[in-house]
Amino acid sequence: MQIFIESGIAFIIALQNAVGDWLIAPMRFFSYLGNEEFFLLVLPLIYWSVDSALGLRVGFILVTGNLFNHVGKLIFAGPRPYWLSSHVRALWLKETSFGVPSGHSQLAMSVWGMFAAYSKRTWIWVVSMTIVFLIGFSRIFLGAHFPHDVVVGWLLGAVILWAFVRLWEPVGAWVGKKTLSQQIIIAFIVSLFFIVLGHGAWMLRSAFEIPETWISNAQLAGAELPDPVDPNSTFTSAGTFFGLAMGAAWIMSLGGYQASGPVGKRAIRYVIGLIGVLIFYLGLGAIFPRGDGFIFYLLRYIRYVLVGWWVAGGAPWVFVRFNLAERFKTI
Repeated sequence: MQIFIESGIAFIIALQNAVGDWLIAPMRFFSYLGNEEFFLLVLPLIYWSVDSALGLRVGFILVTGNLFNHVGKLIFAGPRPYWLSSHVRALWLKETSFGVPSGHSQLAMSVWGMFAAYSKRTWIWVVSMTIVFLIGFSRIFLGAHFPHDVVVGWLLGAVILWAFVRLWEPVGAWVGKKTLSQQIIIAFIVSLFFIVLGHGAWMLRSAFEIPETWISNAQLAGAELPDPVDPNSTFTSAGTFFGLAMGAAWIMSLGGYQASGPVGKRAIRYVIGLIGVLIFYLGLGAIFPRGDGFIFYLLRYIRYVLVGWWVAGGAPWVFVRFNLAERFKTI
């Protein structure tokens, strides 16, 4: 591993010095296209206003990918380049987690790959894979990741994408034969598996001591300080998964939902839906206390259950109720 780290630092320094500052803004743009916040804005837009079947796939692959990325980071416990070398310019300052696998690269491969796999059009494959490459390259140029972080992220994202493409229809057909209560129980059990897997990985690193050099180099770079052993991501992923699955099952039991309709109605749906997301996400975030311990993790889980439920079921029910959308099966 040391040879990858040393060669990676040398490559990043040479790349940053050779290209110049003109590429910083474009690389930050492409990096944002692999950002979790970007997908959280795009996911509801797709599901509510473009294609509900595609939106559901993107939602589940996103939350599943987040969980496995969190677990992977805790297993590998790899540093960021600028944590190790003050000669690496930190051009993306918001990272506190471990470096490998790259979350941006992994999510880019999974989500943009899902767009391409769903459409089955060659030009969309070309555009999607180009974006995936540029997102990964941007993470290296910005000093946020080593090249091997990006490659591992791509590989993990590709495996998750393959699994979703291969299993989505048979699993959906199996779940579709269950009653609503059975579907909710299955979703809850899967979310508990998320928690067991994520918390187990967290326990593996719970005694990890952050090297002083990581902290001092992050301070020197003006970046956020490393805080890589954080269990909260597990409950975010688990809660969101359960909420999405419960909301999707419920809305399907009522006849389903489709995202078609006039452009005006699609735009209104997105605005109304985002208001609801903000109420659950920011509102409950301000009300619920934060910290470490069972009660705090439970409240975080509940908060994200409600966010996921609103996106997949609550908002579509409102849209159908007020004649902003039609009922139609999405799976």
